[in-house]
Amino acid sequence: MLTPQFIATTRFDDPAAALEQVRAIYDNGIRHLRRHLQEFIRGENLTTPVRACYPFVRVHTLTSRPADSRLSYGFVAGPGTYETTLTRPDLFGNYYLQQFRLLLKNHGGQDVQLEVGTSAQPIPVHFSFAEHDHVEADMAADRLQRMRDLFDLPDLSTMDDGIANGTDDIPPGQPHPLSLFTAPRVDYSLQRLRHYTGTAPEHFQNFVLFTNYQFYIDEFIKLGQEIMCSAMEGDDGYIAFVEPGNLVTRRAGQPAQPNDERGMAPPRLPQMPGYHLVRADGSGITMINIGVGPANAKTITDHVAVLRPHAWLMLGHCAGLRNTQQLGDYVLAHGYVREDHVLDEDLPLWVPIPALAEIQLALEKAVAEVTRLSGPDLKRIMRTGTVASTDNRNWELLPHRTPERRFSQSRAVALDMESATIAANGFRFRVPYGTLLCVSDKPLHGEIKLPGMANQFYRQRVDQHLRIGIRAAELLRENGLDSLHSRKLRSFAEVAFQ
Repeated sequence: MLTPQFIATTRFDDPAAALEQVRAIYDNGIRHLRRHLQEFIRGENLTTPVRACYPFVRVHTLTSRPADSRLSYGFVAGPGTYETTLTRPDLFGNYYLQQFRLLLKNHGGQDVQLEVGTSAQPIPVHFSFAEHDHVEADMAADRLQRMRDLFDLPDLSTMDDGIANGTDDIPPGQPHPLSLFTAPRVDYSLQRLRHYTGTAPEHFQNFVLFTNYQFYIDEFIKLGQEIMCSAMEGDDGYIAFVEPGNLVTRRAGQPAQPNDERGMAPPRLPQMPGYHLVRADGSGITMINIGVGPANAKTITDHVAVLRPHAWLMLGHCAGLRNTQQLGDYVLAHGYVREDHVLDEDLPLWVPIPALAEIQLALEKAVAEVTRLSGPDLKRIMRTGTVASTDNRNWELLPHRTPERRFSQSRAVALDMESATIAANGFRFRVPYGTLLCVSDKPLHGEIKLPGMANQFYRQRVDQHLRIGIRAAELLRENGLDSLHSRKLRSFAEVAFQ
């Protein structure tokens, strides 16, 4: 087996030094894989399998001293050994550094140190490719087949969500997890994000807006370009706008970066195009058009979750279920009826998906600020209530009015196809979530979508709705992350990494 020079496990009480060791092990392994892969592509006959492994970080505690009861992450559940594999320190460096600091801080006085070394988990060669590498295009079919014998390929058995789902079964004597995601699971999702959104993971921001209509994306593009044309004033902090194909527009007065010129508009949009209003600290806003349906909603949130965003919000259209609602009214979800069926195996239906106060307050305040309404006037255009999400777009055609009866029994005020899925996956992956929908039709009351009605509705509401979502994200950022990442989403024995 051809392996890189071995870097032995070392103990650290300095989080920055521990991170540098992670970088050294990872970079050493990636260089090793790329060098031998390039030799193989050039036609050299490798006779020995090539392997490099991910770095890991481990902590070991002997006592069960309780951590500060106010903390929501940054500590282990009790005495024992805890470990996780790590990847892409170039992308997650600041995140890892924060987690390392918190572990040492919250377990101070216990002689706890960070142990960093080379794991036994191979790095799949596909995850070593640089951003613009297209290896398959350069090799014949027989060489591609031979590649399987020489390099480690992705192994789905190492990428399941047992940790996040709370179903992982740790064998006696094995370390407990430090993170929700192993390194291969993270790398897998990074690849999927490129595929589905058409943008590199580096551009994703910590506040994510999902929508089910392109109209919202059109307005987001318009707004992003307007901001880029303006001088940097105030404290919005936005420095760039990124579109599919990694097409980067820098704000007026901001210097270009070396990789900016590599961006190119794609010949066709990806399945779920992503757009990024970038801040230097990563606390800007990403918006993704997930299209229609709970399958898309689950797919994209499965992958965005590995980036550990601070919050994600659903902005979209819904069917209003109450006679008192008008087209264009807003619905702030405080509960969900899950008839999407895409998460039933991962998150049983008996698990409640609670509203998160911090998100609810930010959304309500954003609606008030953007609409300039308050009190009874605000209640007139926004209703708080249960949102039902279904996987049957034509639920109206089912016989015997069965869906209508269920929606009435659940006290639902609105119906869509994505919101409950996004909220449930936020709950599952410990990402704060929220939903603000806009009523675009009332099928139970004879007001269905017609072209003229739709065009008028879009002109009047889409821009306002988007600005509310953006303002809500900014309020969450201004309020600070200590309250946002609360204890509400923690399980009994939670992992230490946020």
